[in-house]
Order: sequence, then C-alpha cells, then structure tokens
Amino acid sequence: AFSPSHVCVVTPERLGLCGAVSWLDAKATNELEPTGPCQVITKERPIDERIGEYEDVNEAVKKFSNGALEDVSLYSIMEKPMTSCGCFECICGIEPFSNGVIIVNREYAGMTPLGMTFADLASMTGGGVQTPGFMGHGKHFIASKKFMKAEGGIERIVWMPKDLKDQVGERLNATAKELYGIENFTDMIGDETIAEDPETLLAFLTEKGHPALAMDPMM
Repeated sequence: AFSPSHVCVVTPERLGLCGAVSWLDAKATNELEPTGPCQVITKERPIDERIGEYEDVNEAVKKFSNGALEDVSLYSIMEKPMTSCGCFECICGIEPFSNGVIIVNREYAGMTPLGMTFADLASMTGGGVQTPGFMGHGKHFIASKKFMKAEGGIERIVWMPKDLKDQVGERLNATAKELYGIENFTDMIGDETIAEDPETLLAFLTEKGHPALAMDPMM
C-alpha cells in the first residue's frame, strides 16, 4: 500500500476520504467479511469532545496502523488531524491571510491562493502522516456540521474551485443557513475566477463580510 500507516476512520458524517466508502458501505462490508478491511471502531470514551478525540478510537488507530499513529481527532484540522493515504478527493489547507481554509479538489489543475496546486498539497498531505493545518477528505464531508468543528466549522471556508463550489453549493448553503443563519454562503467564498492569490482573495472576503475574518486566529 502507498500508506501502510494510514487508517481511515469512517463515521456517519464523514465518509472515506476517497469518497468511495460511506459509513453504511463500511458497515455492510464488515458484516459480509468480519475479518476484512472494514473493522468496527467504538466511540465511547471521550478524551476531548471539542476536537473529537476518543480513547477507543485512538486504541483502534494505534492497532491498525501497527503503532505508527497513536492519536487522532475526528473534528479538527489543527490538532491531531486524521491522516491521509493518497487517494483523497479533496485537500483542505489553512490560509493564514484570511484566517480561514481553502479546499481544492483533485480535478482542479490550477493554482490556489496558498501558492500551491493540488499536486503540491498532496505531496505534503498524503503518505499517512499527520500534517496539522492540512487534511485530505471526501467531497461529501464539506457540507457536514462536523467539518472542522473544532476550528469553527464551515464558516472557515474562504476559497474553493468554482466547479467544486457548484457541486457542493446547495448542501453547503443549507448547512450554513441552519448553523449560522447565513443565506447563500457560497457567494462569500472565493474561487479561481475571483482570486488565485491571498491579497486579492482577502479584498474579496472583506467586501463580502466573510465570517472567517472575525473568528479567532487558527494558529
């Protein structure tokens, strides 16, 4: 395997980062093949519910990674983030100028405001290592109420390629309205037609009154 130390913790809200394995898929696979690749992980002994760290999840991750990984959080990108193999649909990365994060999908070949392409980001995010501030994930997870919950959730999203924005926009807008009362949240999020550098992006976000600008620093 490309990343023998990577363990994908799939939850009802968080599908596998490749986008191919939902929690129900994993549950069915485990029932058909109890000793196969999908194993049950309990989530019953909380260490820190803010970042989503659980003693039993840590024990499972340590066991299945053969000791390479000792602790992960389910809801944070900054503290003990989930590892990635190399087949993630998207990468989320911290954008310090705007105090938010960008999300870039594999299909997007252009430049991001971080000064890196998807391939550049993938080389530092994959391989089963924890890289605080960067996280591989599936497209479907973006609109989840648990997405980066520890850092303030989807309000942190400041940029994504237009194509990805179109794909997840409806569900993302619904979550933003439900959680924060924001209408048409995706209109506040930059894309490559608006900015490919942090200064232009920041000017756009300021004009739109993006909530990330008023949030606590991520670093």
